[in-house]
Formats: sequence, C-alpha cells, structure tokens
Amino acid sequence: MSVAAHPSTGQDHRSELRSFRIFLTSASLAVALCISGGFLGMAVKQRQLIREEMLNRARRDFANIVLMRQWNANYGGVYAEKKPGMISNPYLEHPDLTATDGRIFTKKNPALMTRELSELIQKDQGYAFHITSLDPLNPHNGPDGPERAALEAFAKGARERFWIEPLQGVETYRYMAPLLVEASCLPCHAKQGYRVGDIRGGISVSFRVSELQAQLRRNLALVVTLAALTTLLLLGAISFLFRKLVRRLKEARAELELLAASDALTGLANRRSIMQALDEELERHQRRGEPFSCALVDVDHFKQVNDTYGHLMGDEVLRRMAAQLKVTLRTYDRVGRYGGEEFLCLLPGADLATARVVAERLREAIFAKVTSGQGERISASFGIAQWLSDEDATQLLARADQAMYRAKMDGRNRVEG
Repeated sequence: MSVAAHPSTGQDHRSELRSFRIFLTSASLAVALCISGGFLGMAVKQRQLIREEMLNRARRDFANIVLMRQWNANYGGVYAEKKPGMISNPYLEHPDLTATDGRIFTKKNPALMTRELSELIQKDQGYAFHITSLDPLNPHNGPDGPERAALEAFAKGARERFWIEPLQGVETYRYMAPLLVEASCLPCHAKQGYRVGDIRGGISVSFRVSELQAQLRRNLALVVTLAALTTLLLLGAISFLFRKLVRRLKEARAELELLAASDALTGLANRRSIMQALDEELERHQRRGEPFSCALVDVDHFKQVNDTYGHLMGDEVLRRMAAQLKVTLRTYDRVGRYGGEEFLCLLPGADLATARVVAERLREAIFAKVTSGQGERISASFGIAQWLSDEDATQLLARADQAMYRAKMDGRNRVEG
C-alpha cells in the first residue's frame, strides 16, 4: 500500500524518521560527551598525580631541612673556620672562637646554616628553601607576601600551605609548613618571648616546575586530540548502525505501538494501561479466590517542588519516583502513572498486611534515594486497600484514595490503609 495512497501513514513515517534523527543526534552527543569526559578524567587524574608528587617531594624536603636543623641545634651550632670575607653572625653573642694555633672559627647556628645552604643550592639547581618569621631576628629572614599569608594561617591552626607562582618568570612550586620552638632554639629566641612548642615561623621550599607544567599542557593537547579522533570514529560507526535501523523502520513500528501504552514522562504504564491491568487482575483473583491489594502513591509537596525549581525539575522528580518504584517492587507487581503526581501499584496475591510491608519498603526507598533540585529528600504518602469480593475497581480505588488522604492529613511520608 503506497504512502501516496495513505497520507497519514506517510506523515507517521516522516515523524518516525525525525524521531530517529533526533535520537541519533542525542546519542552522538552523549557518546561525544562520554568519550571527552573519559579522556578529560584521565588528564585530570594525571595532573592530580603530578601535583601530589610535587607535594610529597616538598614535604620530604621540608622534613629533611628540619632534621638538618635539629642536627645543628643538638650540637649547639657548628663552627667553621673563618675564611677571608666571611662575616660572623651579628645576632649571636660571642660567635667567634680562637684556636690555640691562632685560627678563628665562627659559629653557624641553624638559621644561618639554612640560609647559606639555600643560597648555595639555588645557584646550582634553581631550588631554594627559606626560614622566615613574622618577627625575625635577621631582617633577611623576613617573609614575602605569600609567606606572610601562610604564617598568618599557621597562627590560626593551618598545618601547611602550597601553591604555584611565577618567580623571575619561571613557574615555581612553593610549599611552607610551620617551625616549632624547641629547647635548643631558646638561647637565641627566648628573649622574644617564645616557649617550647610555640610557632615561631616557618620554612618555605621552592623548586621550578615549568617543565612539568609544560608537559601537562602537552599531555592535555594530546588527550584532546585523541578524544576528538575517537569520537569521530565512534560517531561514524553509530551513524552507520542507525542508517540500517532506519531502513528497518517498519519492523520498529510494532514496538512503537507498544509504547502507546506507556506514560511519556516516566516510562511506566499510563493510566489507561494500568486501569486495564487492574480490571484483569480483579477478574483473575475473583476467579481464583486469591487476595489482591493495591497502593495509591502521591508525591508529598510536589507543588512546592514545581514552584521552587520549575516544572522541569518536577518532571525529573516524577521520573526518579517512577524508577524507584519500578526497581523496588516485587517482580510480579505492576506500577503505572495514575495521574499528575500519583502512581498506582498493583500487588497480586497480597493481603493488607503484605501490602503494608511492600508499601513501607517503597516509602523508605523513595525517601532514601529520590531528591529534588538542591538534594532535598522527596517523600511520598501511601494509601493501601485490599480488594473485597463484592466491589469493583472504582470502589477499591476509592478506599485506597481515602487511605492516602489520611496519610496526607496525618503528616505525610507514611502508609495508611
């Protein structure tokens, strides 16, 4: 039978083709997003691992510097022969000693040793560490801006700070942790009012990371390229498969007709289908003499969800409710959208006690897993009723509706029957 002879059939066919094209576009976008997200996740993970390695290196270096200072302090400082041009520490009392052979030795305390070693390493390796304080004895140990911010954070309880900043045009990783007063520090710092255990400053560690940062950027560019190529290949495959699917559209029409019995928003049985199923269940249970119950479910405060977040979020809540009802019900139970924010559950073989158990399980699952726009929990009120042999579907539903109304009046998020 030709399409020309049946314009409505041709229109339906064109509508189906449009639906497939929309679906193909959506699937392609979903695939592209998934692939891009996967590759981006890999890049982010790699970046995170490198940043963690930077932090671990800085922590190790800080711990080694502290150990080095402790070694010096445990000996009360170390003495080095005073060579020409060497200046004694002006912040120490009597820093120089004269040996019996006339040589002069000057004392290197932990702070001076730390500064001199840092200057030596920085010249050769672009690496530095700096002891600093908000109240330094030596002005050279005064903090720069970021170090001052870190010291102020330490005074409020922070345990460490780390950041990346350009220093002299080179990207540099900086780490800083507090320096605690020990007994060996008191000879120099007791006059400042420090006691053992006080935070008297901190040590910052700096090392260049421009090469690592450049590598991260190159890796990101590579990931983006691979994601694009993979996406194009998969989209080509999807397009080919869907062209074959469109050619088999006539076979798919039978499946689409089945969808006419479903609710477009939730995917559950629509009102007509669930009511037809109810009539069939009542007829079968009347014939067999078995118990049968039903439950009417109403979303609590659904108008408030719509008013607060809009109808799109309201629709999403209904979809989530439907999905939770479907996965929580027994395999032989049936559920459909009764209307608006109400759902009807058919419970074959269930007396009132069993229906209450099933409804309570549904209520708990919904309250635990269904949320709205800002993550607020969504609850539902249940009205259950067991079928009486002398009543029809309308009377059964009327009793379930009355029970649901009582659940609403008694505080919602409950089961009544």
